[in-house]
Amino acid sequence: MTTVAKSQPDQDVNVTYEDQQKINTFARYNMKSTDLKEELAEKEKELTNLNDASDEILMLDDDVPIPYQVGEVFVVGDKDESERVIEKEKENIEKVVSNLKKKIEEYQGLMSKLKVDLYARFGNSINLESDDK
Repeated sequence: MTTVAKSQPDQDVNVTYEDQQKINTFARYNMKSTDLKEELAEKEKELTNLNDASDEILMLDDDVPIPYQVGEVFVVGDKDESERVIEKEKENIEKVVSNLKKKIEEYQGLMSKLKVDLYARFGNSINLESDDK
């Protein structure tokens, strides 16, 4: 008769104040990272819309007035003015996108360091993987 070794349940590990601080810090970075990813997706969509608008303006005649939105108001301008406005807005959004990507990478790096520490301490007793992979 063969015996099957029973797997030992994970032993309880005391959670120190420092461990709890690391867990809380990880959770904050994870939440901020998720929020920044959502904002990044919105800005990238906005950038795509501006690129599409720019392409559409290129196909129009030079003498066609083009309305564009400034805040909550639509302003009518000529083709050159509309192109300048769109290009300026694209540059602004590209800067924001770049900054968001840098911040996300920074948070991901900090979270990776915390994961290493926490998994080393708690093993499989802790789950730090997000569902949005």
